[in-house]
Amino acid sequence: MEKMNHAFEKVKILVGMEVEEEEPAQEESSFAFIDDFNRNCTFSTKQRLYGFAICLASGLTFTLLSLLVFFNPIKFGITFTFGNLMSLGSTAFLIGPQRQFSMMLDPVRIYATAIYFASMIIALFCALYVHNKILTLFAIILEFGALIWYVL
Repeated sequence: MEKMNHAFEKVKILVGMEVEEEEPAQEESSFAFIDDFNRNCTFSTKQRLYGFAICLASGLTFTLLSLLVFFNPIKFGITFTFGNLMSLGSTAFLIGPQRQFSMMLDPVRIYATAIYFASMIIALFCALYVHNKILTLFAIILEFGALIWYVL
């Protein structure tokens, strides 16, 4: 029975639910905002799955819609980047924002995460302010490459 309870606690941690156990006194850390956010945003498993499904479906829809405007790199850059952000945000519903953030800052993924977010910012900057199709297309190619690297 104890093994089953231990396995159930591991599943709760994986899904991002709080596990009932005594916590040591915590000191103020750099994750204080994210800790408060996690405590205030406790969703049930069903709510987490709905949020994940809605965000993922929205992200995939925007990403697929971006293919319709592929020959207009400015519109393509905006819709593709927004779709990627929605898809990335969907996983925060499953594992929680704090765990998502810590996984993104994992030493294995830190470079891919930095390049991915930098290329998103560059793509949006080139699309919205510079209005240069070649630079926007280059930033989108960089963003897609960083996304593949991040996923791998």
